[in-house]
Amino acid sequence: MQGWLSAVLWLGGIVLVLVGLAGTVLPALPGVPLVLIGLWLVAWIDGYVHVGAWTLGVLTLMTLLAMTVDWVASALGAQRVGASPQALWGAVVGSIVGLFFGLPGILLGPFIGAVAGELSARRGVHQATRVGVATWVGLLLGSLTKLVLALMMIGIFAFAYLL
Repeated sequence: MQGWLSAVLWLGGIVLVLVGLAGTVLPALPGVPLVLIGLWLVAWIDGYVHVGAWTLGVLTLMTLLAMTVDWVASALGAQRVGASPQALWGAVVGSIVGLFFGLPGILLGPFIGAVAGELSARRGVHQATRVGVATWVGLLLGSLTKLVLALMMIGIFAFAYLL
């Protein structure tokens, strides 16, 4: 592979990993899968000399685990306090709308959306608040878990590449 093409592909892999890391906490981006794709691209550029099938298989399993944990954490947080389907949809919409309001929107969007969804299901303010907090905590724990798994994936890749 020519030097300039290799450099462009390396840059692409690094950008995918960085965008993926951001995506572990931003709800609109598929964070951990982007990290995996970026790492896989770098392994491919190298002809799988340093990072082979075994390592990439482990990274793929970690990606599947991260996606599962994210979904389960959100659902369990809301389900634990008896959230309505409207609250779950509200949290999703609130997460997306929150992106347009920077960090405060990212932090408060899921909570506000879940509360609004629960109120639209004609439940009381107390129940709506409980659902909002539980949904937010579930999303937060899911995001932190995804971030930790993504960083572990990068560490495993780096270890395999440098070994």
